[in-house]
Amino acid sequence: MASIVKRGKKWQARISWYDDENKRHFKTKSNFPTKKIAQIWAADNENKLNKGIDIEKSVVFTDYYDQWVETYKSPKVADVTLARYNITSGALKSFFGKTKIKEITRDTYQQFINEYGATHASHTVKMVNGIVRACVRSAILDDYLIKDSTQGVELISNPDKTLKVEYLSKKEIEALLKAAVENDDKSMYASRYMIATAIYTGMRLSEIQALTWNDINWLKQTISITKSWDANKHDFKPTKNKSSVRTIKVNQNLLNLLSRLRQRHISNMVFMTQFGSIPTSNAVNKVLKKLLSQLKIHKEGFHFHSLRHSHVALLLADGVDIYAISKRLGHSEISTTTNTYAYLIDEYKNKTDEEIINALEKLEI
Repeated sequence: MASIVKRGKKWQARISWYDDENKRHFKTKSNFPTKKIAQIWAADNENKLNKGIDIEKSVVFTDYYDQWVETYKSPKVADVTLARYNITSGALKSFFGKTKIKEITRDTYQQFINEYGATHASHTVKMVNGIVRACVRSAILDDYLIKDSTQGVELISNPDKTLKVEYLSKKEIEALLKAAVENDDKSMYASRYMIATAIYTGMRLSEIQALTWNDINWLKQTISITKSWDANKHDFKPTKNKSSVRTIKVNQNLLNLLSRLRQRHISNMVFMTQFGSIPTSNAVNKVLKKLLSQLKIHKEGFHFHSLRHSHVALLLADGVDIYAISKRLGHSEISTTTNTYAYLIDEYKNKTDEEIINALEKLEI
């Protein structure tokens, strides 16, 4: 016999039945807009029971997660993003094992966060929690769950695991730029111009690798970022996400540098080696490390992507609004920018706070 009750402005339906061992089972679904729809749902499920159909959806949590990733994420996300989903899968399997999705409570999920957070940085914990919560919301839509067992948990993290963003000072950036494009035979290396482009634009390596001459508007002084480079397939691929498709303003200095390359080869690709290939990540990082060594700039763990961080540091130091920086970087949400560059933002906030206090202390009373 079904039970139909009103919960606030919505309706809830509940049916019960006994299995072969005379054990009673219940199935409940809430948030029906009308009583009639709730009754239809209950009648449909009771009809299935009468036909011997198992209506009690119960799957292993990690099996559902993997299927969710394969169905909803794998077809549309970038390889690097998919790798994060796969890493999350490993963490879930390590903790939950063969636990059924219906058996996971807020307490057990909090225990997972506690254990995972003990060895991971805040940014990583937030990322994993966001992925899992999206999966759980999908499970609710699929009738595997009634309520969200991940809601309201406390995110625990290990502050010792938080990595500070490595970046160059303005003086170091100027020295690197000069060394990268100085007028000698080595300046013909495309890798050096890619380094300069990263400093001036904050673009990702794969976005720089994919640049073609028609992406550059010399009159409007803009670069359109519409694609990225697949280093494995040696071909174009979509940008990291939709917001990564953008047009950014660039300065005349960069355009002057790029015009040198334009005069040296006829390929439509902006950055090509003397052998007609796109410089690889290993190649540009090798050149970058050599230049930093020559300049006696020692930054542990500094790599090509750190030039993107240096670009942000330069803009923050000059007082550029964080929203404008986020759009320039192609982040889908401003929170991505604030989370990634929290250390830098705090650093410049402290500097600004000092300037505010100094200004206030100059007031005479």
